[in-house]
Amino acid sequence: MRKVLATLACVLMTTITLAQPNQKEVGAWYMYFWNTRFGESKFGLQGDFQFRNWNVIGDLEQLLLRGGFTYSPNRDIKLTLGYGNVTTGAYGDDKSTTGESRIYQEALFSNSIGPRVKLTHRFRYEQRFVENQDFRTRYRYNLFMNIPLNKPTFEEKTIYLALYNELFINGERNIGNGRSVQIFDRNRTYGALGYMIKKNLKVQLGMMHQITNSWEKSQLQVSLHHKF
Repeated sequence: MRKVLATLACVLMTTITLAQPNQKEVGAWYMYFWNTRFGESKFGLQGDFQFRNWNVIGDLEQLLLRGGFTYSPNRDIKLTLGYGNVTTGAYGDDKSTTGESRIYQEALFSNSIGPRVKLTHRFRYEQRFVENQDFRTRYRYNLFMNIPLNKPTFEEKTIYLALYNELFINGERNIGNGRSVQIFDRNRTYGALGYMIKKNLKVQLGMMHQITNSWEKSQLQVSLHHKF
């Protein structure tokens, strides 16, 4: 376990060093993801809690609470209908916030490349009710890749490489009060080391770089993934 913690610390220091030099400071996202099934049925629940900061801690970027009902026709497909509540904070000394309610539909498909590389494709459609803005929609596609490093398969005490890239596309241009947005919303690229503590519990530590039409920023990410 000490070797694992030392390795994760090295990744942390490296990713902070590699953060874009034009960033004023690296932000941080702290996240907990969970999912469960109703016994042996194909139905279940999943959700996540995310505390996002413009800096390492203290300057709120977003507080996100999300959950949904899932249906898995087989082991490689999961469909979700869910709801999210999002509080978004302004950057810097401005402490004002904006509220958002979000309904989403999601399809998750998994496949493998050879015996070691696991791919997951996530398609998500969001209906967004943002405070003081017109109704909006958004399309998202995320490609995840997980590769075990110290073992041939994912099992207890596996160290693995976690990568993803997610593209966001706006469904509408007009967001109210004479304001408009471009079709491209943002793109996120992520790299991390993960450690499978138990078959149903794993942790990841890495860096995500986010690009929008008006700014870009690197975010340290610490996440706990729990299946029960």
